[in-house]
Amino acid sequence: MDAPLTTSFEEFNLNTPLKNNLSEVGFEVPTPIQGATYASVLSGQDVLGLAQTGTGKTLAYLLPILNDLKFAKEKTVRALVIVPTRELVSQVVEEAEKICQNTFIRVCGVHGGNSMKKDRDALAQSADIIVATPGRLYDLFLARVIKYAAIKKVVIDEVDVMLDLGFRFQLTNIFDLLPKKRQHIMFSATMTDEIESLISDFFIAPKRIYIAMSGTPLKNIAQTAYAVPNYYTKVNLLQHLLEQEETFKKVLVFVSNKKIADRIYEQLEPVFEKNIGIVHANKTQNHRNRVLSAFDAGRIRIVIATDLVARGLDIDQISHVINFDTPKYPENYMHRIGRTGRANADGNSILLHNPEELAYKEAIETLMQIAVPDLEFPKEVPVSIQLAPEEQPHTFEPDSDKLQGRDPSLGSGFHEKSEKNKQENQGGSYKRIIAKKYKKPKTRGDKNYNKGKRK
Repeated sequence: MDAPLTTSFEEFNLNTPLKNNLSEVGFEVPTPIQGATYASVLSGQDVLGLAQTGTGKTLAYLLPILNDLKFAKEKTVRALVIVPTRELVSQVVEEAEKICQNTFIRVCGVHGGNSMKKDRDALAQSADIIVATPGRLYDLFLARVIKYAAIKKVVIDEVDVMLDLGFRFQLTNIFDLLPKKRQHIMFSATMTDEIESLISDFFIAPKRIYIAMSGTPLKNIAQTAYAVPNYYTKVNLLQHLLEQEETFKKVLVFVSNKKIADRIYEQLEPVFEKNIGIVHANKTQNHRNRVLSAFDAGRIRIVIATDLVARGLDIDQISHVINFDTPKYPENYMHRIGRTGRANADGNSILLHNPEELAYKEAIETLMQIAVPDLEFPKEVPVSIQLAPEEQPHTFEPDSDKLQGRDPSLGSGFHEKSEKNKQENQGGSYKRIIAKKYKKPKTRGDKNYNKGKRK
């Protein structure tokens, strides 16, 4: 259901430190998702918030939780925030620390990629709120590093990504360990059957709040496309666009997988040298942090990334998102382009599609209910005839010499058994000899002997 919007942080009745901190970091007016969910989250009921990426979901759950936490002499974990990626852990912790500075509230982030010892040491100093990836959180629960008896609020952010990544098992096990009386707060950009199943299993009459659902394109993002025949022509076009530094000031290039991301980086790095970086799951956490930090600070202009960072990457002033390939799932396109045009800034998205990807482009347009116009291909960009390995035709030519004497209709996997292998296994000569020597003769009392004898 749609919820009435709150148009001012004054209506939140925040405590003085939170109010001052909001003002210091420049938050003046709540976004629609923040205004619509605040009262419901504060009330303690289960909440499902559906909103597009880049609409301020992080603050939507942090503000009511931070405002509701009371001072406690014993530092125990009272709230969990579960997110799908390491980058999102860092982002949520950073945002929370800005908002709760000069308060008693301590926030701690834990995720895979760190050593368990490092996370143990961080948690040993106690925390009111833990932000974690599900895998690492479950490991820490099993190791009894986290005491969870006092946890009353559980936030599951970007739940659709978490389920896509296969974290349903860990989420279910975490829920089974937690106190039965708790509040669930779930945020997502899309609604799926698997999310409905999770809600059915664990939520109690959740308040559903829909704001700017995924599939509704942000009006401040200009979307265009280029029809490109093949991979190497895409690389030529990408280089041509990136060389226009005055226009393409801060660019995130999305690629479908790690292998292709590495290949593009190797081809473009000699051209752009220290002005380009790469981020994907095979890179160390330190490398990922270093590249994204340099990108955020403006020390590098271009980052090549997989869909790993299509969610949870909150970097301001990204001028362009370039989709090197067209995502098979339209929702992934929405998450990618949501990295630009954040905080009501103007953004640009460019989609490169080859003939095989045209159907994916049409699916994206169907979801958004708008057309993404194709721009004229630049004449100065060379069109390559070279094909990438995944574009080359794969033909199977059976070895005709080895197939001689076989029935061709049976295929290359069929062959006649040798005479030796045609023999029936009779259990070994010793067994047969003993059976012949000591076998009892059939009598009228034998069941098998009497079969068919009766008239």
